[in-house]
Amino acid sequence: MANKEKVNELLNALYEMIDEARGGFGGTCKIDRDKALDILDEVRRVFPVEIDESQRIMAQRAEYLANAERDADRIRKQAEEQARQMIDDSEIQARVKAKATEILQETERRRDEMIRQAETAASEATAKAEQRSTELQQAANGYCDDVLRRTEEALNEALAEVQQARSQFQAISGKEKGKKKTAYDAEKES
Repeated sequence: MANKEKVNELLNALYEMIDEARGGFGGTCKIDRDKALDILDEVRRVFPVEIDESQRIMAQRAEYLANAERDADRIRKQAEEQARQMIDDSEIQARVKAKATEILQETERRRDEMIRQAETAASEATAKAEQRSTELQQAANGYCDDVLRRTEEALNEALAEVQQARSQFQAISGKEKGKKKTAYDAEKES
């Protein structure tokens, strides 16, 4: 969750930098290129953290399953050892075998339950990590699309202003048929 907040902070900082940039001719603005690139690099750096977190969760899941298997094997071996030690005669042997079978069945039941719980927890954690990664990617894509859209609008406005200025220039330079005027002369008249 902290990475999501970090990415949002970085995107907000970039948005504010562009929004607060000094305007120039035709609606253009200047921003600190290095600072903007540093922010975008930081956003890229944070995204892999989400992927690393997903991989860490998967590794924990595998470790949890391996521990459950080891615990089950240890308990089974202890039960078998206990059963061997208790065998003195046939009556005791029959009871021990029954108890050992019961312990083994209980151990297997516990092991299976632990494995199911570990798989469920790992699946939920993986789904959450994937969802969080998707949300961050969608937020970044939306922000980039918005910045590009606003840049396109600013460029279109600047183009319209240039076209209007050119058209005015052409109108002024073609006013007098008999006398040719230079752009400088036309500017003095206005």
